[in-house]
Amino acid sequence: MAANSEWDKEVDILVVGSGAGALLSGLVAAKNHADVLIVEKEKLWGGTSATSGAGIWIPDSDLAKAEGFEDDTEDAFKYVRALSNDNVPDDNIRAYVENASDMLNWMQANSAIRYAAFPYPDYHAENPGGSPEGYRTHLPLPMEGKYTDPSIRTMRHPSTAASLFGYINWDISEAYTFLFRPKFWWMTMVRMLKNYWLDLPFRFTSDKDRRLTQGNALVGSLRLALIEKDVPLWLESPMEELIEEKGEVTGAIVKHDGEELRVRARKGVILAAGGFDKNKEMREEHAPLYQSAQYSGGTSGNMGDSIRAGSEVGAETMNMHSAWAAPVWYVPGEFGGRLCAMERALPGCIMVSQSGDRFLNEAASYHIVGQQMARRQQEHGDADPVWFVFDADYRRKYPAGALLPVVPDWLQEGAVRSIMKKAKTVAGLAEQLGVDPAKLEATISRFNKYAANGEDPDFNRGEPAYDKMYGDPSVTPNPCLAPIDRGPFYAMPIYPGDIGTNGGLKTDAKARVLNKKGKPIGGLYAVGNNAASSMGESYPGAGVTIGPALTFGYVAARDALGVND
Repeated sequence: MAANSEWDKEVDILVVGSGAGALLSGLVAAKNHADVLIVEKEKLWGGTSATSGAGIWIPDSDLAKAEGFEDDTEDAFKYVRALSNDNVPDDNIRAYVENASDMLNWMQANSAIRYAAFPYPDYHAENPGGSPEGYRTHLPLPMEGKYTDPSIRTMRHPSTAASLFGYINWDISEAYTFLFRPKFWWMTMVRMLKNYWLDLPFRFTSDKDRRLTQGNALVGSLRLALIEKDVPLWLESPMEELIEEKGEVTGAIVKHDGEELRVRARKGVILAAGGFDKNKEMREEHAPLYQSAQYSGGTSGNMGDSIRAGSEVGAETMNMHSAWAAPVWYVPGEFGGRLCAMERALPGCIMVSQSGDRFLNEAASYHIVGQQMARRQQEHGDADPVWFVFDADYRRKYPAGALLPVVPDWLQEGAVRSIMKKAKTVAGLAEQLGVDPAKLEATISRFNKYAANGEDPDFNRGEPAYDKMYGDPSVTPNPCLAPIDRGPFYAMPIYPGDIGTNGGLKTDAKARVLNKKGKPIGGLYAVGNNAASSMGESYPGAGVTIGPALTFGYVAARDALGVND
């Protein structure tokens, strides 16, 4: 839209969206004395970042060095470059790996969030430049105590799959405690329940947990820092279109309190409003492998509005067919899919197609498994859903999505019982699944033959460094393998889904949006899933979604303000 001289509001930087990349870019601008406005179309702030584990992939960090891990950004570049799409420029990948550590240092110095480098192997650690030792993935530490600012009431909840009972925040150590239940594990649960329910009088008026972990800790820390700088965050205020003047973006029309306001952005507009995860029409148009908006783990606001707005002012898009693929559990009645991250790597389970075939390494990264499921469905039509098959030993020890261990079958939620399949024999289970009994029996028999010795000659499950990350360390010789031989036998459906789309506006190494001639559109930046990912269609390690969102948010704000130090 062309501009005129009448503006309802003027700022230096207008940020669209309220996830981690948006909040950090706003904070960087504010700390550099800019007048900043952040707008969010939803009633809740925090975006998909708030629902995530908030891991970030940061090569060559000071935190990793403190753990004794010496990294090299050139190795990280080579590792990502080999995995990423050919159409992703070298400069974009270099900008990420060379700025990520600086971003993390700056963020920790200017907000309450604290991260730790973890021995979390890269997803393709055996590739050149990969790290089997880990320490590139960084996980947030909890914000202990109570988040007292009123903004907690409008913060987006964590994912149902990443919290205790869907409302109590946990960190990774607590999650592992509930997964493997060491001696006295119940004391952790008692402590968490006590702290949550005795948060009085707040508990009478809100179900939010004021001890923040994972994604809530990240966005909560950034929001508090923004509040200290008096940066406003307008909720229920969608950006409706960008305003263009002489080939440059000079502002946007924002609907706020029922009025359409013309907001001028003197230094730049930063688009950080997520992908098009929940837009059925855009998915069907651009992402033929990943058409289901229902199974996406993205948030309701991710409708691609900012991507469309950028396109309307001449921006180029790239890799719009791509997504952060993932196998997901879907419980009837829930808004979206629950990421299946760790259950697949645990011993005593397999995934089979509707034809009864095992066709992948179940313990591979969720992105690889999600891609393989989507391709299997496209080619054979028998992987939407696949069946997650396990026996009584697995049922007793481990979760299967919303199907919880310890809790008897009859006490599970009704929606969960409605999708759980159970039979005394494998043949009986196959009949419930609509699978040829002889085929399923043969598949499980072959798996069991080798699993007893910790071997998987078909898909090498448990051999790559990453596979073992979620295996059960008490099981030997392979923490990812055990026979499926003790009835009753169970199955749960898993669907080919995603945690968000990752194709979007084409950007350069400074996060500037490019037009169809490859030139920057003045005043316009895009970060996170608004921008085509520098990872292309790959997923090199835990944290390559939020890591680049934060890093390019940091880069974008500094470039818009001309900060070079």
